[in-house]
Amino acid sequence: MMPKLFDIKFPRDSKTLPEGFWSAVDVWIKKPHVVNKRLCGVTETESRDVDREDLRLLLDDPERFQDVLFFLTSEVSPAQTHGQDKPWSSSVRTFIPKVNCYGTNLQKEVILKDYARQQVTFLPFDEDAKGKASLKNGNIYQIQLCNQDCEEWALELHVLTSDAWFSDGVAYAKLPWLSSDLLPKLVRWASESRSSEFRSTLSLLPVDKYSVMYQGLKEKYKAMVKVWPEVTDPEKFVYEDVAIATYLLVLWAEERSEKNLTARQSFVDLGCGNGLLVHILTNEGHPGKGIDVRRRKIWDMYGPQTLLEEKAITPSESFLFPGTDWLIGNHSDELTPWIPVIAARSSYSCRYFVLPCCFFDFYGKYQRRQCKKSQYKEYIDFIAEVSQVCGFNTEEDCLRIPSTKRVCLVGKSRNYELSDEAESEQRRANLIQSHRICPRVTDEKSAIANDGGGCHGNAEGDSTWGAGFQPRDRVPLVRNCAALPRDFVDSVVLRVANALLGMTVDDGEGSCSDWNKGGSLSVSEIAGLLEQETLQLLKRECGGLQTLLKNNHQVFRVEGGRVFIRDWRDEKSARVNTKRKPVAPGALKTRFCWFHVHHPQGCPLQAVNCAFAHGPDDLRPSTRPPKKLKNTVL
Repeated sequence: MMPKLFDIKFPRDSKTLPEGFWSAVDVWIKKPHVVNKRLCGVTETESRDVDREDLRLLLDDPERFQDVLFFLTSEVSPAQTHGQDKPWSSSVRTFIPKVNCYGTNLQKEVILKDYARQQVTFLPFDEDAKGKASLKNGNIYQIQLCNQDCEEWALELHVLTSDAWFSDGVAYAKLPWLSSDLLPKLVRWASESRSSEFRSTLSLLPVDKYSVMYQGLKEKYKAMVKVWPEVTDPEKFVYEDVAIATYLLVLWAEERSEKNLTARQSFVDLGCGNGLLVHILTNEGHPGKGIDVRRRKIWDMYGPQTLLEEKAITPSESFLFPGTDWLIGNHSDELTPWIPVIAARSSYSCRYFVLPCCFFDFYGKYQRRQCKKSQYKEYIDFIAEVSQVCGFNTEEDCLRIPSTKRVCLVGKSRNYELSDEAESEQRRANLIQSHRICPRVTDEKSAIANDGGGCHGNAEGDSTWGAGFQPRDRVPLVRNCAALPRDFVDSVVLRVANALLGMTVDDGEGSCSDWNKGGSLSVSEIAGLLEQETLQLLKRECGGLQTLLKNNHQVFRVEGGRVFIRDWRDEKSARVNTKRKPVAPGALKTRFCWFHVHHPQGCPLQAVNCAFAHGPDDLRPSTRPPKKLKNTVL
């Protein structure tokens, strides 16, 4: 037997083995990119059972065949292996690098699973442009599951010839990496052995085509990061929209190929936000437009070829798109459940793509119905159910984007014939009616739908299936406690601070060395100190009480759900947030020091060292432009 290069033991209470071992191996075979970040993925052939003769023909290298056969069968006699009809399950995977460094050659691996001996072996091949494959001299390795002392399980790594190992930094990592990174991951996956609630990423697309297009678009649109005028994170939003655009472009290219279409698909992006997705799709040759209730600064940067409309969207006959091929809902919030409905009612040929984010029902926030699933999975299933009732053959996929909400739903075809449209429409109407929480079917039209910005449809349509829907506000609400009245905030801050300071004994002498830092309380304990009316007001804000306390970082330090008085003498405490911008010179001494005014012992810092004013004589006028509050709460 070849000497083991490395081994790692499983936890003693592992109850998922040996089945969990094969689940973990399948992750490494099918999704190596989750560990090796320089790969986009792999393509894999169907597995087939093979014997010694099949293996000899596959390797096509008599000299190496004997070495490989010995590596595969070192613990059993050749006669035993020969007696088994087809001892190995074989498949071939082809690596898809994020950045192609191999030219026209393909890097492949033959994978041999030996279920009887609980081991899997990887044989690397190089295939040239003419399709001729040759076995590489190095990088033949094997992962074995071993049962030690009938109780302990271990994972072992064996290499045929470690001296011949090579690394190219892409498909083939350094040998120590297999020990330090891969094997521990396999142990963890095998121990957990839990299947995901969702499909694997890019399951509906050819990964190789996606990889090539993504790299091209990323390079083409990366300059947007430097000129991003919005307050949102440019890298996240730019590269996320590039990835979503890549997905749609490949999906549509495959559709054209399947249906023998030549014209590029048209689209409408409902709730298009910053409009970058519309801009990319338009630039890549697809006619379309985006609609959103609020104009963004970046819209002016795209140019006239990118069609973006500022308009409130209300599900109704006024917002159908009979001449459009695809409707898109990218984090479309309250419009998400309506998009399959609008697509179905627009035309029999209209398709849709949605990437759900926030959880909305037809007429408000989505209310959970099951507790056995995660809230996210339950909501995805809800949108899929809506899609099915609306008449779509619904497919689910997972995107590769920097977001926790990555699952999309695609409706490419219908589950009924065109002649059955009336019956299908009745099912849609029943579905919408069953979710209407406030049946206000009146002759009044929505004020938003008739503000002059929308198309003019018939009134009956507007009132029958859009009534009760609440589109988002044109001016977004500020709900980070910044719009709360100053007196209200000050009273809460003083009450919380006094409660913390009261947890320690004050000697009354005002010694700076014994400056009262107070104790600490959890956020829930602090909530118990406040009146119900105060808590109700804070509940309307995103983050509530905790947000208010964090906003007042001059006074408080919030860590691990507990609240402390901030001591500005302490270097760690004074470093409020490493992600915050440093205080601008124009902002120094523009506000009174809370501790100088309210703390029984005053501020622990001398006035010259404190960023806040110690009295009226220390106060300076601010040279920063005032912030505009977009709404008030009281």
